Amino acid sequence: MSQDRLPQMVISIMLLADLDVSERCNIRPRSFDLIAKKGDTLVIIKVVSHIDSVSADIAWDLDLIARHLEATPLIVGERARDAELERGVVYIRYGLFAISPETLFDYFVEGISPPVYASPGGLYVKIKGDLLREVRMRSRMSLGDLASELGVSRRTISKYESGMGTTLDVAIRLEELFCAPLVETIELLGYHSLEPQSRTPVESATGEILVDLERMGMEIHAMRQAPFQALALFGRHTILTAYGTSQKVVKRASLIGNISQITKTFAMCIATDYKKQKKIGKTLLIGEEHLHTLEDGSELIDMING
Repeated sequence: MSQDRLPQMVISIMLLADLDVSERCNIRPRSFDLIAKKGDTLVIIKVVSHIDSVSADIAWDLDLIARHLEATPLIVGERARDAELERGVVYIRYGLFAISPETLFDYFVEGISPPVYASPGGLYVKIKGDLLREVRMRSRMSLGDLASELGVSRRTISKYESGMGTTLDVAIRLEELFCAPLVETIELLGYHSLEPQSRTPVESATGEILVDLERMGMEIHAMRQAPFQALALFGRHTILTAYGTSQKVVKRASLIGNISQITKTFAMCIATDYKKQKKIGKTLLIGEEHLHTLEDGSELIDMING
């Protein structure tokens, strides 16, 4: 598959599922490629041929953006290690879900949730523990009876009934034995960060731009590889923020503005060699010197809204 075909396939799938899709992010480095939205569903997508190429920095950005925009991060790829990603299987990369384009299609277009997850040692499914206990007792089977039937210990059966995962083969045997849908499918949306992340320190190398925003009462979260270098939070407002020379930020202004429209946020580019302010589409372009004259974040919000 060509380098361009995979992102185009993902875009087509999300459009087919009736989601609004952002412009494709072609700025390097980039921690995500697309953002898609429908109603309250917001999905941040990293498209890669090989999911092992997703770095810790990329995962950091995806998690941070997802938490502050109430979104779901997804990695869509073709291969892991030396094998192709299987349809209907969820893989994990730094705590984030990674799936194939086919699994993406099944979930968003067909409404079919994946039932299997990959873990060291093979493919597994999660058992509906309460239902397993119910059908076992209805069938008048003890823990020992079922353990003997499957060739496992009573303790293992007890763990299944507590929701422990098992292999696909065991799950199939259980469903055939009790004629019941015992496998719990995986919900791709509704992402929850596995661990709270500490904020990235604001460094003086930024020309004190982010420090200046903090002075104005904003909470700053520096990004690592996103097309915007920071998320600036002020009250209920979120500002996608890029900074650098005019030549650098103007290239980002249109993309950041498009992303802000999809995510219902604000967009701002701060130019280190510019003295005034103007709008580029939905994005505020403001000079660093002008930024220094502002006393409060509300002034900046008014400029973006103006």
